[in-house]
Amino acid sequence: MDMANVISVLVLFGLVLTAAFYQLSIIAWTTLIGAILILFTACGYLATIPLIICWLLYLIAAAFSNLHELRQRYIIKPALNILKKQLPTISATEKAAIDAGDTWWEKELFCGRPNWEKLFSIPRPTLSADEQNFINNQVNHLCSLLNDWDFVFDKHDLSQEVWNYLKQEKFFAMVIPKEYGGLGFSALAHSTVVTKIATSSISAAVTTMVPNSLGPGELLVRYGTEEQKNHYLPRLASGMDIPCFALTAPDAGSDAGAIPDTGIICRGEHDGKEVVGIRVSWDKRYITLAPVATLLGLAIHIYDPDHLLGEKTNMGITLCLIPTSHPGVETGARHLPMYSAFMNGPTRGKDVFIPLDWIIGGTKMAGQGWRMLMESLSIGRSISLPALSTACGKKAFRVTGAYSRVRKQFNTSISSFEGVGEALGYIAGYTYMLEACRIMTAGAVDQGINPSIVSAIAKYHMTEMCRHVVSHAMDIHAGHMIQAGPRNVLANAYLTVPVSITVEGANILTRNLIIFGQGAIRCHPYLLKEIELISTDHTNIKNLDKVIMSHIGFYMSNLLRSIAYGLTGGYFISSSAKNKKIRKCKRQLTRMSAALALLADRESFFRHKTT
Repeated sequence: MDMANVISVLVLFGLVLTAAFYQLSIIAWTTLIGAILILFTACGYLATIPLIICWLLYLIAAAFSNLHELRQRYIIKPALNILKKQLPTISATEKAAIDAGDTWWEKELFCGRPNWEKLFSIPRPTLSADEQNFINNQVNHLCSLLNDWDFVFDKHDLSQEVWNYLKQEKFFAMVIPKEYGGLGFSALAHSTVVTKIATSSISAAVTTMVPNSLGPGELLVRYGTEEQKNHYLPRLASGMDIPCFALTAPDAGSDAGAIPDTGIICRGEHDGKEVVGIRVSWDKRYITLAPVATLLGLAIHIYDPDHLLGEKTNMGITLCLIPTSHPGVETGARHLPMYSAFMNGPTRGKDVFIPLDWIIGGTKMAGQGWRMLMESLSIGRSISLPALSTACGKKAFRVTGAYSRVRKQFNTSISSFEGVGEALGYIAGYTYMLEACRIMTAGAVDQGINPSIVSAIAKYHMTEMCRHVVSHAMDIHAGHMIQAGPRNVLANAYLTVPVSITVEGANILTRNLIIFGQGAIRCHPYLLKEIELISTDHTNIKNLDKVIMSHIGFYMSNLLRSIAYGLTGGYFISSSAKNKKIRKCKRQLTRMSAALALLADRESFFRHKTT
């Protein structure tokens, strides 16, 4: 083949790759390549054999892409039968978990073409004057009352003065609207308050954040009936009621949807009257505030064998509110999570009869508990745990930076040693990222977004960064930080890191099932549509064909873009940033985004049973 033929083939091949690279429509690439081949044929740019090969390849590809009915009959339909057998059945519980929450800017990263202007257009969240005043006064005063050594190693509880102040100043009512007596704070204010408290006492911060995270307060605001809101929210806001929420069971931890705790719809006596209610039995553990709670939020699986509410026997997971003073409710025993002083313990009940109006949201929300939980859990991951991680980072940054300047060895401040400087650099860098991520995720909630995947990303990476920050700080402080005592300001942070990593879904679960499993499905432009179409009894072949062809184009585009970006180091990726460093970062992140989209697509295809 002479040079002219080689150049012609390369030009043609380059056009094909370019069409796939930019994911041109089927009509566009068919017309473009066809026109070029006609030109090459008419002008004699190619020898006979290369021309015949190019035309054969083109006609096969064009036929596959454009002859829709033949493709659907002989390829898509036979493939559908195979896929239906291989695709695992998605239960209603699993579908609720996949659908829970909203996708946000993380979708841009998963799809491989991040729109940076969309990211930079997100408004920076700010505190209101009332919120800032609360932090400057009430939060600062509370911090002056905190003595973590006394709480953790002496009393194993907060002082009565601290408990009274938390109730009096409505620290437990940040998420409760003002019309019900709460503070009605933004997510950013909620996060900032918890962060500042945690720099003085993690036990006090956990005690504060739990009533404002997943629990009766938030669930009532989002789903409660007006009667429930009017009765309970003012009591919670004033501190008259202390809430807890019981989900984890001895045999159902990460797999919360498999809770064995049950409720049977039946008739029973309540307040001297025979009513339709639920006979509930439960055994829960690791429930924060359970030993001191007056109001128990409870997740159970309810059944209606006598069909008193309808035709369904298995009604699904349901959330209820039960006063802990109700006969048969057991609380008061105590766990000791990593020697922290916050209250945590089990709760149990056997054949406890409760009326139907104790279901959060009333009988219309019976069986909707899993969806309610999935939508609410992301708030805890967006606010509470990022706040604790950021507090640990800030505290480690402050005390370690100061200590490394005043501590001298070999007549030199240890901050001058390169090894110590490296650890200080990690502490500073991670702390900066922790604060930035805290503000961003809290800001998402304040925009009305329920960021299930973003919150999982934040929870996983921020708690892991916190672990690294505290470990680096302990290394620098060395001997005096492994001696327990009131002057050891990092011991409690070091001890409680596993608590943050474990709660709200252990990090292994968070990474594999939520970030990748839910993220790869929800953020992918076609995968969820394919699963839904394949899972139905009467699949629309035309719609499935359209989605699959779009998916193929998406995959090929990311494949070619990943190769091109890898070979060029991302140098030719378009970026409008004027700052050279920002432009370089955006190019590399776009490159990594394309690789992520490609690999996530591959894993989703080959490991669909896992995802």
